[in-house]
Amino acid sequence: MRILCKLQDFTQLITSSQIRSGRSALGWSATQLGEAAGLSLRTIQTAEAENGHNKVRKSSILAIKATLEAAGIEFIGTPDDGPGIRIYGGSPKS
Repeated sequence: MRILCKLQDFTQLITSSQIRSGRSALGWSATQLGEAAGLSLRTIQTAEAENGHNKVRKSSILAIKATLEAAGIEFIGTPDDGPGIRIYGGSPKS
């Protein structure tokens, strides 16, 4: 049980709303994010759903995070205190 709790905390490094916001800021569809991250559309949809993180693998969350960061999205705040995004490096890349 302790390992499961740690896994859930780790996947909460970014929130579902941060994933949706980052994708939207880039003008990407869920399909485009999935293709860029090497994940299925269903995985992206689950990760973006409220409480969907509990159903998505840690590696998938990390792939989504890395993909959005590489495209110019910075994740700010923490899941419990002012989570958000910032676009850096000029205009978003698509």
